[in-house]
Amino acid sequence: MAMQIQFVGDDQQRPEPRIMEVERDLHSEDTVQIDQSLCCSARMKTKIITGKRRRRLAGLLFFLLPFICYSQQQKPAQARENQSDNTPNGEQIFASSCSGCHGLDGTGTERAPNIVSNPQIQRLSAEEISHIVSSGVPGKGMPAFQQLGKTVIASVVAYVRELQGRSGPAPLPGDPERGKKIFFASGGCGSCHMVAGRGGFIGPDLTAYSQGHAAEKIKAAITNPSERESIKKKITALATDGKRYEGLILNEDNFSLQLQSGDGTFYFLSKADLKKIDRAEGSIMPADYSTKFSESQLNDLVSYLMDAGKNSVPAEPRHEIEE
Repeated sequence: MAMQIQFVGDDQQRPEPRIMEVERDLHSEDTVQIDQSLCCSARMKTKIITGKRRRRLAGLLFFLLPFICYSQQQKPAQARENQSDNTPNGEQIFASSCSGCHGLDGTGTERAPNIVSNPQIQRLSAEEISHIVSSGVPGKGMPAFQQLGKTVIASVVAYVRELQGRSGPAPLPGDPERGKKIFFASGGCGSCHMVAGRGGFIGPDLTAYSQGHAAEKIKAAITNPSERESIKKKITALATDGKRYEGLILNEDNFSLQLQSGDGTFYFLSKADLKKIDRAEGSIMPADYSTKFSESQLNDLVSYLMDAGKNSVPAEPRHEIEE
């Protein structure tokens, strides 16, 4: 093939090549064959390039496939986790808002009653408990928690129900019948306290005491004076006419005092008529029960109180072992 090239343009400009004439010494058939060969070669190169790209893409997908599958599997788990995080946790809310008064286990403290094993609370429906939590109990120290919202309150009620179901009937640590004999005979508890209509008047009625107190708390109140929820002191008053009065002070002001004797008799005394008032130190309830009773006897005594409260009509939630 002979080719002549002529540059056309101004001398000041860079010349650009322009093909003016091409002389071919080839026949048209040869030209067609060359063109076909070139086209086939181009198509082959295209196929090769395309094949290489496909193999590379397939390799890349094969490499990334495990990561894609893992990511897709993580999404439902993460969604469940997020959903779980958004669900109110009744146990945590109870611990932060309720345990300060009712105790972490719901068995009560000196500020609030047992809401786990108390039959009066167990008989309430979930709606009734929700209403109490939301509106509170005026005059009883139970505040309203309406600001928590219905969903959160419902989770707290569900947790309380779980505690009640988990607790079940509290096992008795000893023999109630032996404990009854100790209470009214050797222990002398019945001279001050009453159970089921029998006993003394100077101390509170303990018939339903166990409904708001667990076994360990009952035992602690018997053996440890510092664990008793209130302490009443005994006095001896000597009147100007020589009469002598002994008992617990129920009310007192600058001019008078009211006391109750061991037989349950109430006296209203004017201080102007009294010559002398002797106040006993400490509690009138003996402090030596931890040494006076064996562990077995204490368990029997606690079992008697627990058994007595099991079938009794629930009274006010504040029952105390007082002196």
